[in-house]
Amino acid sequence: MRENIRVISMPSCNESGEPGWRLCVAPMLDWTDRHCRFFHRQLSRHARLYTEMVTTGALLHGDQARHLDFDAAEQPVALQLGGSEPADLAACARLAGRWGYAEVNLNCGCPSPRVQRGAFGACLMAEPALVRDAVAAMRDAVGAALPITVKHRVGIDRVESYGFMRDFVGTVADAGCEVFIVHARNAWLDGLSPKDNREIPPLRPELVYRLKRDFPGLQVVINGGIRDDAQVREHLRHVDGVMIGREAYQRPWWLTRWDHEYFGEPAQAAPDMSQIEQVMREYCQRMAAQGVAPFAVVRHMLGLWKGAPGARAWRQAMSEPRHRRLDAAELFARAGEARLAAAG
Repeated sequence: MRENIRVISMPSCNESGEPGWRLCVAPMLDWTDRHCRFFHRQLSRHARLYTEMVTTGALLHGDQARHLDFDAAEQPVALQLGGSEPADLAACARLAGRWGYAEVNLNCGCPSPRVQRGAFGACLMAEPALVRDAVAAMRDAVGAALPITVKHRVGIDRVESYGFMRDFVGTVADAGCEVFIVHARNAWLDGLSPKDNREIPPLRPELVYRLKRDFPGLQVVINGGIRDDAQVREHLRHVDGVMIGREAYQRPWWLTRWDHEYFGEPAQAAPDMSQIEQVMREYCQRMAAQGVAPFAVVRHMLGLWKGAPGARAWRQAMSEPRHRRLDAAELFARAGEARLAAAG
């Protein structure tokens, strides 16, 4: 465990006065690890980043450093927890504070069968008093300096009443939770895979808008099916923030516009892809000294040159299985040569 790490008090607003949750990249299992987040931070200074969901058991009984270590450049970064026991969640929130995270987020939205067997995720929406107690325990453990937030759905199974979500939020807010991130679909706990749960239940953003109207003092962030700036701008007319998942991962260059479009930064020329590639090569080399294979990093940045001449050849060279034995310098060199050759 790291020692002598203090809680970092992060402002609720950034330097330009915009809410701290205005644009976020969603927590995504197997995707938003520390290497992905470091890459995304090269593209946007202000977007709030999230870890993959980490269970309380993994933190309390596993390799804490493996789950919690991150580069300071990733800030603001939030730790998402999966769990339901207030005492365990409080202990993990304490760890988050020691490691210097900017936020602890409780997952009340994941519908996967594995998560349900652990009695957490979306099924917690049926137990608002338990979630309230968990939030209270975490707040007591870390104080007001570290925000405790909740990510949830608009409903579970075929319960489509707005009142179900309203009462859940009202109960949890009584414990001092001030930020609710809402995936605007129901979670069907039986009969749908996690992938289907992201696509089949209909999106109902109007319920999230209504939640903000009913709780104007809370920060309400919408998530689910958001793919372009037009959708982002429409949502921001009604709620405080937008969380974007797979589209941000698969189209990372979208992030380069966020600081200007949504955080008030001056308009700048398009980022230099070669410069970002150089930063990531150096990062790969730094990680290699810790035993991290280059592909563990570059798998997240395969969209770096998307739209540029030779992008496909670069991506193929980076992901070629035979190249996974190469060190970072050689891997990036071969990919660069392939891109330039293909570009003519």
